[in-house]
Amino acid sequence: MELSTGVHKMSLGQPPVGRGPPCMKCKGACAGFQPHPWRKSCELCRCPREAHTLPNEVDGDHRIGQLLSDTRYSGLTARVKGGDGLRVYKRNRMIITNPITSRKDPTFLTVTYEWAPPGLNQKLAMRYMELIPKKLQPLAGTEGAHYRRVQLLRQLPPYDYDPAHCRGLAEGERPAMAAFVKQHKESAMGVAEVALPGTFKVEEKKPSAETTANGTEECNGKTDYLCELCQQLMPGDAPAVYSDRAGTKKQWHPACFVCYQCREPLVNLIHFWKNSRLWCGRHYCEGERPRCAGCDEIIFSEDYRQLDGKSWHKEHFSCLVCEQPLTEHPNVLESGQLTCVACSKDKAAH
Repeated sequence: MELSTGVHKMSLGQPPVGRGPPCMKCKGACAGFQPHPWRKSCELCRCPREAHTLPNEVDGDHRIGQLLSDTRYSGLTARVKGGDGLRVYKRNRMIITNPITSRKDPTFLTVTYEWAPPGLNQKLAMRYMELIPKKLQPLAGTEGAHYRRVQLLRQLPPYDYDPAHCRGLAEGERPAMAAFVKQHKESAMGVAEVALPGTFKVEEKKPSAETTANGTEECNGKTDYLCELCQQLMPGDAPAVYSDRAGTKKQWHPACFVCYQCREPLVNLIHFWKNSRLWCGRHYCEGERPRCAGCDEIIFSEDYRQLDGKSWHKEHFSCLVCEQPLTEHPNVLESGQLTCVACSKDKAAH
């Protein structure tokens, strides 16, 4: 599978210059997205870019393709034709056509799921969708599809693995970032698969009855599988989620395959395995290196500021309102951002 570079040119690069779509959160108060020089937010309303507009699916497929291209999961990507080795994620979509028989002349209703687990027949894929909350099902044009695209940016921010998207990265820090990304791709990152319990490649079990590591009971070669999160039985006819990072003895209900920290479903089944727990990319990286509360990027310098459990690049330790560098003890806003004493008093007065 190859894609032309004409499509690729639309997908990579920095946020658009100039005024963009208005903020959906501000309800008319924001005239349009104005990118901040280094924060991942709008200069006018201070809301994140995704509150104004989301990158299209092509953009997301290119970002995930880059993330997976040099890993054991590169089979989930395809080469971009003429793209100098660049790869794109082969996102599996599912199109369902259902007949409508209530009318005199039969018609058909076609719906599209913007993502579905690869390698499944349609019946099992639909069963997977039924086992996750309806509001999270990635049905095109619905809240669930929007949620999945927001989570792609939230859980797998491109500046966590691509220096081209970083604005707080000094040139001398690039080798440290490259080593960091290489290490977690090799040792922690995974893409889970979906199958019926017991049909994955599991180790042969002794015919005598005994309790396995995850608390299930074996007897005469038959095993009752338990979900790693909720510890409830896995129905034998329902799909289960497996991770090669975790080992094939572990499985999860589709709705239980979530990040240990934020408890959000792991988007596209991409996860990180550390300390016998599942993590999204964002929270895995934050567990390894500090993240700047100003620009939201991982900090690779050893010279940075800390306050109340949060970290900042030294040059980003500035007031959210007036942007002046903070040299004295600042106040901390509820959002986790900083404000100088003068701006804090002015805000309180109004």
